[in-house]
Amino acid sequence: MPEAQGSGPDLVLRAEHISVEYAGQRPTRAVRDVTIELRRGEVLGIAGESGCGKSTLAYALTRMLRPPAEMTGGGITFYPAERAPVDVMALEGEDLRAFRWNKISMVFQSAMNALNPVTSVARQFDDIFEAHRQHMDRAARHARARELLDMVGIDPKRINSFAHELSGGMRQRVMIAMALALEPEIVILDEPTTALDVVVQREILDEIERLREEFGFSVIFITHDLSMLLEVSDRLAVMYAGEVVERAPSEAVGTAPAHPYTLGLLRSFPDMRSARRELRGVPGIPPDLRDDFAGCPFAPRCDYRFEPCQTIHPVLEAPAERLLADDPALVKSWRVACHLHNPQHRPGGPPDELTAVPGERPARADDQAAAPVDGPESPESPVTAGSAGGE
Repeated sequence: MPEAQGSGPDLVLRAEHISVEYAGQRPTRAVRDVTIELRRGEVLGIAGESGCGKSTLAYALTRMLRPPAEMTGGGITFYPAERAPVDVMALEGEDLRAFRWNKISMVFQSAMNALNPVTSVARQFDDIFEAHRQHMDRAARHARARELLDMVGIDPKRINSFAHELSGGMRQRVMIAMALALEPEIVILDEPTTALDVVVQREILDEIERLREEFGFSVIFITHDLSMLLEVSDRLAVMYAGEVVERAPSEAVGTAPAHPYTLGLLRSFPDMRSARRELRGVPGIPPDLRDDFAGCPFAPRCDYRFEPCQTIHPVLEAPAERLLADDPALVKSWRVACHLHNPQHRPGGPPDELTAVPGERPARADDQAAAPVDGPESPESPVTAGSAGGE
């Protein structure tokens, strides 16, 4: 089944076949032929281990790549509300400058350290408005900055504070306020809760959800924490070795992952609603992105690999019919790059733990010891849950 294409009224961004390389004697192919869609008002989660290309993809979407990174292929189309589509790759100069932050903004990874340590919060808001709202005088800029701080739950009196005078959670809120300063239609959040304690993480997530409902912007939420994305996102794209290996509604992924890598990520954290089980993690280490992959890049770490995985590169296709459950929405939106779901390579279909009907989570006794398919057992020292995270 071909990959679903879309350009309907609910679409706000479509990136097709994005590829990014970092130049070198052996170029690092950090993003490989990635296609994603973002719908108006939704949260699209992008999950994967450190080094899988999540942040590089974000920089490509915003046209903020800098040497040695170079976008080597693909196109990006922005669909503004009630206006003609915009070819983002054709934007240059002032047009590109106007697109950034006005239409799409970003909360950068390690945002707690992104504030300038030697200038006040007020001065940093001034920089945004002087660059993009040149008609605003100083009083108007400061009034808007105070309004934004109040919007994210910070006392406007802190406008003259410096970064070292703010807690980690407050600095993160300031960065979110700056991203929303020009009322963009898309906000990219790159690891927005990293290094925050769980209580502050919850406060930040609640704040993001409240603001999204109030202002209607769309969110691309990037993190290694799949459990968090299952809670906050509408749809998920799981990346591995620079590629999207599974893309589906979040609820479906949470109850019935179709790709062995997604299943491994889910096994890396406890399920609070099910019986106690051993946390397994994902064995092995990610591949070297300077290499070409003849077969599936996940094959060396996969419990279910079989002969085609070594020689044939999988592409995103609809998963096994049992997973789709005659649901038109799933038929249209669920894609997985795995030979286990290809009837030409595996007529019997994938193993049971990769074909559970969404919403009907199977018993997880198989999590204790998954049966490999024509492949060796997992290494005796699997990667722990924590080693699959952190960017």
